[in-house]
Amino acid sequence: MNDNRLGTAVSPYLRQHADNPVDWREWGADAFAEARERDVPVLVSIGYATCHWCHVMARESFSDPEIGAMLRQDFVAVKVDREERPDVDSSAMAAASAFTGQLGWPLTVFMTPDAQVFYAGTYYPPQPVGEHPSFRQVTAAVLDAWRDRRHEVDANAAAVAGAIRQGAAADAATAQAAQPDGGGAGLPSVDAIHGVVADLERAEDVTYGGFGGAPKFPNAPLLEFLGDAAADGDVAAGALLARALDAIAGSELTDADGGVFRYATRRDWSVPHYERMLYDNAGLLAVVDGDRARGIADFLRDTLRQSDGAFVAAQDSESTIDGRRVEGEWYRLPVDERGRLDPPPLDDQVLTGWNGLAIRGLVLAGIRTGDDEMIALARAAADAVIDGHLRDGHVVVRSSTPRGVSAAPPTVEDLGLLAEGLLELALATGELRYATTARTLVDDGLSGALDVDPVLAAAGTATGEQPQTALRSGTVALAAAAALLATLTGDHEARRAAERLIAERAQTGVEQPLGHADALGLALALQRPSREVVVVADERADATVAGMLAAVRTARRPGTLVAVLTRAQAAEWAAAGFSLFEGRDALDGVTYVCHDRVCALPARNADDLAGQLALRHG
Repeated sequence: MNDNRLGTAVSPYLRQHADNPVDWREWGADAFAEARERDVPVLVSIGYATCHWCHVMARESFSDPEIGAMLRQDFVAVKVDREERPDVDSSAMAAASAFTGQLGWPLTVFMTPDAQVFYAGTYYPPQPVGEHPSFRQVTAAVLDAWRDRRHEVDANAAAVAGAIRQGAAADAATAQAAQPDGGGAGLPSVDAIHGVVADLERAEDVTYGGFGGAPKFPNAPLLEFLGDAAADGDVAAGALLARALDAIAGSELTDADGGVFRYATRRDWSVPHYERMLYDNAGLLAVVDGDRARGIADFLRDTLRQSDGAFVAAQDSESTIDGRRVEGEWYRLPVDERGRLDPPPLDDQVLTGWNGLAIRGLVLAGIRTGDDEMIALARAAADAVIDGHLRDGHVVVRSSTPRGVSAAPPTVEDLGLLAEGLLELALATGELRYATTARTLVDDGLSGALDVDPVLAAAGTATGEQPQTALRSGTVALAAAAALLATLTGDHEARRAAERLIAERAQTGVEQPLGHADALGLALALQRPSREVVVVADERADATVAGMLAAVRTARRPGTLVAVLTRAQAAEWAAAGFSLFEGRDALDGVTYVCHDRVCALPARNADDLAGQLALRHG
């Protein structure tokens, strides 16, 4: 009997397992109710559609009829797409860390019918390799413990769940205490944040560039922090960033078409893990220049972009060549020869938060390089996500595919990353609608109204968003958007909310920057003198205006907001409550340089503007 229930799933990863002889269920209360009724453990297998080792484990174990029969008889088997359900993945990862330090995907987790983890690991081979047990051995040991040592199972599950609850309670208490007026620790000092750069200098791989050994990741949030520190005057940070970006660009990690692979399996950035994720490439757009930015933008446009303008999640590591699924072979061909073969398939999920990250990256790169097409790509993606995933300015869809809309609830990643991306787009284009939508998203995020998965809530194991090394934090992005809105509106409470959201993360980041670099960058910006640069021009192609826009491209530094809009747009923004633009509709072809929203006389040409920008207040 095959009762596999994934054939109608929205997630491409789940649908990849629809033909397995395993009776897979989707995550939900029904699966755990069945386990409770049958008194069996729950196997939760977590991965994503472009994950090579997830494919391998599916072929080796989940396609085996004998293993399928065993799982059907002795377990309730649940498949989870970590992209669709980051809340479940985050909770499972936190629990798995009690059993292994080698975290990753596929993540193999064993839970009680009350959804508490009592054992976990990652990829298990079909046969034991050295001290690494096979999947059959692991499931046999789990069943032995479940049947004969249930007290150990229950004790493990309770201990892990208790540790997760304790950590979540500590995070909540620290965040509350860290309010600027609440006597908490607050933000780390500017000196402490710059001190992290010295620590990173000592941790640099001086032979091959970047940080750490094998495997080696690009870590876009860390690179962006170095860019922020460099813009704040830290020469060493700029040099570190340049060496890391040169190493990535000159290595096998960067494909010939400009896209960047998820990580390299060797310390010298060689032998890539060939999947290409939207979030890595979008994050790198925030820091790379020139041809490198153009190459990544071309990859997003030519490979990951849908016809409506939204971006899908990833491109697979494997392709089918001569009837065989092989990893990396298509990518190793010269670009002009790839057209004769089918390319690796796409993970065709459109994720709200990841598209927000892409919008932000394209806008920042477009401004930095003067490339209007990048801004146009960002605008099209924003329109597609707003039309398909939002209702009345509120995010109602986290994930969609051509097969429908996922029931997975939106997370802080969706609200924060999209809000930040839309605000950057609004400031670059002058289009008010993106800013008002972002304001609604920030209000939703700060209200704490996001739904908690009922299974995790009942188990007491909902962790909230956890620090990551590859993807900008939704919490940090929400704080950054709140800080931008505070500058635009004069709302001091929004700024205090931003500080409260990141204080604990930034304090931790001083000691552990790899997972908190994005919080460090924002903490630096929140403590630098506020500067607002507002270009008011009805015609951007005018030579004088063009000269000022060129000068503005170099004006970004921590604490600086840059806006470009027409006189009519300035009036619209002011009427909508963005008080920074009050009275800015009287003159055309001018730039206002303001400090803490107090503006100097308008600059009327590039030379005047350069002089005003050279003044550093505070």
